[in-house]
Amino acid sequence: MTANAVVQTLLYFIALTALGYPLGLYIARVYEGGSGWLQRALGPIERAFLRLAGVDPKHEMAWKEYALATLVFNLFGMLAVLLVQRTQGVSPLNPDDLGVVAPEVSFNAAASFASNTNWQAYGGETTMSYFTQMLALTVQNFVSAATGMAVMVALIRGITRKQTDDLGNFWVDLTRGTLFVLLPLAVLLALFLVSQGVVQTFDGHAVAHLLDGASDADGTAVLQQILARGPAASQIAIKQLGTNGGGFFNVNSAHPFENPTGLSNAVEMLAILAVPAALCFTFGEMVQDRRQGWALYAAMTVFAVGFSFLTIALEQAGTPMLTSLSDTAASALSSGGNMEGKEVRFGITASALWSVMTTSASNGSVNAMHDSFTPLGGAVPMFLMHLGEVVYGGVGSGLYGMLLFVFIAVFIAGLMVGRTPEYLGKKIEAFEMKMASLGILVPCAVILVSTAIACMAPDGRAAVLNPETHGFSEILYAMTSSGANNGSAFGGIAANTPFYATLQGLAMLISRYWIIVPVLALAGALAKKKIVPAGPGTLPTHTPLFIGLLVGTVVLVGALSFVPALALGPIVEHLQMISQS
Repeated sequence: MTANAVVQTLLYFIALTALGYPLGLYIARVYEGGSGWLQRALGPIERAFLRLAGVDPKHEMAWKEYALATLVFNLFGMLAVLLVQRTQGVSPLNPDDLGVVAPEVSFNAAASFASNTNWQAYGGETTMSYFTQMLALTVQNFVSAATGMAVMVALIRGITRKQTDDLGNFWVDLTRGTLFVLLPLAVLLALFLVSQGVVQTFDGHAVAHLLDGASDADGTAVLQQILARGPAASQIAIKQLGTNGGGFFNVNSAHPFENPTGLSNAVEMLAILAVPAALCFTFGEMVQDRRQGWALYAAMTVFAVGFSFLTIALEQAGTPMLTSLSDTAASALSSGGNMEGKEVRFGITASALWSVMTTSASNGSVNAMHDSFTPLGGAVPMFLMHLGEVVYGGVGSGLYGMLLFVFIAVFIAGLMVGRTPEYLGKKIEAFEMKMASLGILVPCAVILVSTAIACMAPDGRAAVLNPETHGFSEILYAMTSSGANNGSAFGGIAANTPFYATLQGLAMLISRYWIIVPVLALAGALAKKKIVPAGPGTLPTHTPLFIGLLVGTVVLVGALSFVPALALGPIVEHLQMISQS
């Protein structure tokens, strides 16, 4: 590994920590009803929205009412996205006259954006009009992320409150997350991206006349190139900040109109994890023990730093075939290593680092093609998704997913010493363990079962464009990305077929909402409990010992669930690669 790679990686995490800590404290004030200048400025808009919707902000919900509101809102959001796509041919803001989106692709995209997965079985610039991208997809980028934060805040209230059914009001939490957190950050980031050259226009495509003519496959002269454009910057800002990841253009953040410079690349990569990392500190502030937030952040960072260095090293080493053809060592004149599928303007380090960040979060945007990584280099982002996307994770969903592992870890620790486990003064008993287990294991089952179905079904195998072990890796990655609500694509698979569009759409919905309901049930159960004062036998949950226990628990669940599947794909492919060298 080069010194440049080490410096880039360390600078990234230093900047993430410096940005995340104050942002996390601000988000805590937002959900606790703080009175900062932004809240005072936007407060009248919040009150107007709630009054228009007939919502009483003082009304608090029990967990079942909170869950029902969450599910109903997301259902109607999904139906709205479906309707906009199916009427695209007659909607405005369609300068390139794009037609109606196919039924299976419409369902897949609606499920994808409502569930904060943002998997794309379509090419954005050739399928979705400006109206569809803005009204349907961008709106869901905001509210799906705000939904995750609302569920997270409800769980935190369940931990901090005692002997009550009240978890807050979903509509108030949704509005505050959107209006006070996501919208201001997205405006700032969009303005920055425009300054870097990201396109933002309502004009149709541009035409570039070629200096040197070319010919197509039929021998016809090609004298011009069509350049797709559109209101991209506004969508890209929230796609990164909301851990959405759906690209305005088909090649996502590898496209120069989405990510034109090294500086835009660095800032977008920070934006991917800014809110998820900040929410660790939000948690510490809201439970009135900042050490707890730092402990969660430290556990997540252990994974992120370790896997970043591992992926960079694997890609920098290249492959035996590359080594036999040329010198793969990095130098002043060559990046060395495996540059296949990577943008020259980003290189190996920024590409590998992005792959880890986007799969640590449930973001899914890419600035390089993971399908072209080395076998083990491609296995790292896959395994990060297998861990449950709790290494920072999605906006809100990453933190409440990690808290499920926290409950498992304290339960294991309690069994070791023979006492009832506790977390922040709340006893973790049978019901809490059942809900935590459901939240952790259901996505694992969705990924593995859907992968098995795709491998057995003729339509599933027919859509795979590569043979043998790499083809299996492509299927496993696609179903992992859907079942983990990530949305990144490995490539090499025709995902716009009715079979994959339907199977992946169902996987996204099950994984998203089957976790939300147990998490809210867990929050409701914790809120009813008394707070037990810490005693001599209480396990401290802010120490390096507990951080190690938490990291071990996450790795153990991920390894036991998915190493056999990985052994059939990238691990075998790596062994085949080195055996042929």
